[in-house]
Amino acid sequence: MADKIVTHWQGGLTFESDNPSGKSVIMDTNIEGQDERFGLSPKAMMLSSLAGCSALDVISTLDKMKEEIDDFKIEVKGELTDEHPKCYHSVEVDYHFYGSDLNKKKCERAVDLSVEKYCGVMEMFRRFAEVKTNIFYHVSTKRNI
Repeated sequence: MADKIVTHWQGGLTFESDNPSGKSVIMDTNIEGQDERFGLSPKAMMLSSLAGCSALDVISTLDKMKEEIDDFKIEVKGELTDEHPKCYHSVEVDYHFYGSDLNKKKCERAVDLSVEKYCGVMEMFRRFAEVKTNIFYHVSTKRNI
């Protein structure tokens, strides 16, 4: 079954795009001389999609492993080419795990499964960019997060 979205012009350089989930997102870009932004950059949303896809994999895998963590985040940095059409040529994905007693082997396994097997967005990125991943562990208690 194919996904279908509709992107509708809202005026200026602002667009609203729906999603098969029924939700929508506003997209725009930097406009010279205009400080106000109404939405998200389409290219940056690609990085968010990469992080979201992998995060869903990692958390669901840790849940299946019955591994508890206090918090989790992914930071993604993308480098664009200098020439048009500007596209990401390299991407760095940083996985940050927070907890007082983290099982590093389980966290690493969850990341590896996402990166190598489950995350379709990661696989798409690998087709046009060099993708590097890093894992960071942070000792914390739930009270100080």
